[in-house]
Amino acid sequence: MVVSFDDFKKLDLRTAKVLKVDDHPNADKLYLVTLDLGRDETGKTIEKTVVAGIKQHYAKEEILGKTVVIVNNLEPAVIRGVVSEGMILAASDTDKKILTVLTTDKPIDPASKVS
Repeated sequence: MVVSFDDFKKLDLRTAKVLKVDDHPNADKLYLVTLDLGRDETGKTIEKTVVAGIKQHYAKEEILGKTVVIVNNLEPAVIRGVVSEGMILAASDTDKKILTVLTTDKPIDPASKVS
């Protein structure tokens, strides 16, 4: 399927720092990941929680503190009883044996636009 450039521009891809990683209370293969998406006008940290299916590939300590790439404007979805407010982007090989979360190779502020 081909996506028009106008449709692609609708995606709000941002960087986010992983603040917290918890086990999903209702799923063995999922984490609840709390993300830092920068500061609001008062200086308060903007946080989002996403449900991520990365538990089989990452220990909590491996992902904690990383700067990841997310789809920031994805419609919230309830996944196994928990609201997910975005999606962490990842790549996997053909056999889905290897999964790698998309991260930055240099330090960058949370909420930086990905283009």
